[in-house]
Amino acid sequence: MDVGVIGVGTMGRNHVRVYSELKSVGNVYIYDPNRDAAMGIALAFGAIPCASLGELLEKVDAVSVCVPTPFHRAVGEEVLRSGVHMLMEKPLCATAAEARRLAAGVEDQVVGVGHIERFNPIVGEIRRIVRNPVFVEMNRHNPASSRPTGSSVVEDLMIHDLDILLHVLLGEEVSLSAAGNDDAASALFRYNGTAAFVSASRKSSKKIRRIYIEEEEFTLEGDFMNQEIFTYYKPEKYGAENERYVQENIIEKVMVNKLEPLKVELATFLDCVRKRVPFPVTVEEAVANLVLCERVRAALGGGAR
Repeated sequence: MDVGVIGVGTMGRNHVRVYSELKSVGNVYIYDPNRDAAMGIALAFGAIPCASLGELLEKVDAVSVCVPTPFHRAVGEEVLRSGVHMLMEKPLCATAAEARRLAAGVEDQVVGVGHIERFNPIVGEIRRIVRNPVFVEMNRHNPASSRPTGSSVVEDLMIHDLDILLHVLLGEEVSLSAAGNDDAASALFRYNGTAAFVSASRKSSKKIRRIYIEEEEFTLEGDFMNQEIFTYYKPEKYGAENERYVQENIIEKVMVNKLEPLKVELATFLDCVRKRVPFPVTVEEAVANLVLCERVRAALGGGAR
């Protein structure tokens, strides 16, 4: 199968790298308005540069769209008109309204959205372990980056964890409140019997990708970067010895088959194209994620929504 990558910035480069490593891929075609950047990526990974987006779409069966967010709708619409199968990097579009209009143009193609943490192996393990959470916390903090996004920290970083809350763990919340700004924000979600706190920042001096879940019988802590999960079970006893608080816990490290999420995501996309089945992250789910992002942004500094 011949594939294409539109946009060869940081994320596009990674897509080209992974496609070049997949045995199911024939030629990898790339297009970027920055011809020098495209040539550099082509030489690095054996890809074939195209002079225009139209030229690329004539040559490929499937494509990854990795352009900055403000261009997602226009590029996505051109791909849809061509009939080529498409994986759009998240977020689907800059706004929920744009995303709805783009989604309305999907016909017979396989179209998915690259919410990459869905393909992190710890997410499947967490889904298997967690039953009735009473508290959930997720933190996604980044050092400042020069990469262009065209999005606030909510659509850029927090959206990964909102996707997991909405489509993996808890579903639609009862209410939410939020505080922060375009570069650092937090949101508190209230469900029936469950509270969930999510924070995201582009101002951190430390990179953090953490999930923490409490249930009645155990606590789970996971690291998305290291792909590690620990579970802490209720202590056999509490007490004080020599004026020192003591508790006995059972701590288990969950065995996780560590994999590169992007490689799993792109291999899954191509498998869906071959079988003509829906991609696990649908455009409808991606639209719902943007709706939730916009509700969080509306609540920033303004109380509950």
